[in-house]
Amino acid sequence: MKVELKVLGMNCGHCVDKIEKFVGELDGIKSIDVDLKTKVVSIEAEESVSIDSIKEAILDSGFEVE
Repeated sequence: MKVELKVLGMNCGHCVDKIEKFVGELDGIKSIDVDLKTKVVSIEAEESVSIDSIKEAILDSGFEVE
């Protein structure tokens, strides 16, 4: 499953690292690509991972999901 989410508040490499850390801790995440310019986070995950759990991980890392 591929998910693309618009994330607000990202502006540096530290932001990217934080999102990758929090989302990467979820079981079933295969890859994470954070594009600072477009503010889009693309995630490849197993079907068992819910979009809500991904959004929650991003919120827990201190950012907002649009």
